Amino acid sequence: MAARVSSLPYDVMNHREAKEMAAGNDASFLHICRSDIDTSEEAIHAPETYARAKENLEAFIRKGYLVRDGAPSFYIYRQIMWGRVQTGIVGCASVDEYANGTIKKHELTRREKELDRIEHFDACSAQTEPVFLAYRKHDGISRIIREWIKFHKPEYDFTTEDGVTHILWPVAEPSTVEAIRKGFEEVEALYIADGHHRTASSAAVSARRRKAHPDYTGQEEFNYLMAVVFCDEDLFIMDYNRVVRDLNGLSRDEFMERLQTVFDVVPADTVPGEGYAPRAKHEFGMYLDGRWHSLTAKPGTFDANHPIESLDCAILQANLLAPILGIDDPRTSDRIDFVGGIRGLGELERRCAEGMALAFSLYPVTMDDLFRVADAGEIMPPKSTWFEPKLRSGLFVHTIEH
Repeated sequence: MAARVSSLPYDVMNHREAKEMAAGNDASFLHICRSDIDTSEEAIHAPETYARAKENLEAFIRKGYLVRDGAPSFYIYRQIMWGRVQTGIVGCASVDEYANGTIKKHELTRREKELDRIEHFDACSAQTEPVFLAYRKHDGISRIIREWIKFHKPEYDFTTEDGVTHILWPVAEPSTVEAIRKGFEEVEALYIADGHHRTASSAAVSARRRKAHPDYTGQEEFNYLMAVVFCDEDLFIMDYNRVVRDLNGLSRDEFMERLQTVFDVVPADTVPGEGYAPRAKHEFGMYLDGRWHSLTAKPGTFDANHPIESLDCAILQANLLAPILGIDDPRTSDRIDFVGGIRGLGELERRCAEGMALAFSLYPVTMDDLFRVADAGEIMPPKSTWFEPKLRSGLFVHTIEH
């Protein structure tokens, strides 16, 4: 059932796309994580939609689509995409460690997105999708994973329509479960790579349950959140690019003149439809009037030692998007849009052909950048990181009844 049940995460598609993905498949996990496909788009945040998610979850359990493990277990979860392999451990992390900063964040959450998952998790009495955490490599944990995979067959092994292979090994042997747990005691911090809203929502539901049960011991399932935890060396962050609607009233010549005060601008040789990918940090690709250019930030335009100001998305914002193009807040401006690297640089050319004035390709953020920002207690600029592959939903559910 695993391939039929599993789905993309709830927040990477709209209502129509979710409905199309689940069409003809009553076992698709989208009936739970996007239960609005069984109510209506207008009722996407309505109580009846959250109630339907609970009904569908109970139906999946009743039909045997979802089965509770018989013993406390971790899972080893391997994903293969484009020949790249990342291998993580599925388990539960402490909500208190999120509250005290042992689980570190690098992104702000939007309240309306948080509220949606709060109501969903609370109605289901379950965290229906895991959060994506990272940690600095720990040799002991890596060794346990290698040894287990070497001597055990996976329980699930399937490839999804997007070409990503998902392989899972259950780990229920008590001594190995304990070895993994003890290994993570030696890991100083976990970092939210993807899933800030799900993490915050799990913590909020935990707070609700604690308030309703003031005699809680701390061992109840609502004190934990479900996560897949990956070693930093396995992870791949893609570029996260920008398209802009207009030149802010400037002529092309005026724009280029201002641009050259802060960037070294060189025409780039490219193949039509393939775009220009920056070759190093602090270099950008710019597509304007059907031509690609390489932009390199001039010395003195940013603080190389600052965890935020040295990020390329911050350099672009501080030196070009705000002062030249007048986009002061990219979170709220309707003159800018963001294009994940999974779509390719040809997508930037296509968007410009359909009405955008110019596009920028960025060099990807690194895991070191993310750790540096989170360790400093800072917040990354919006749309900084795009992780691929995404975690598959429906393979794990963590129930949180008291």
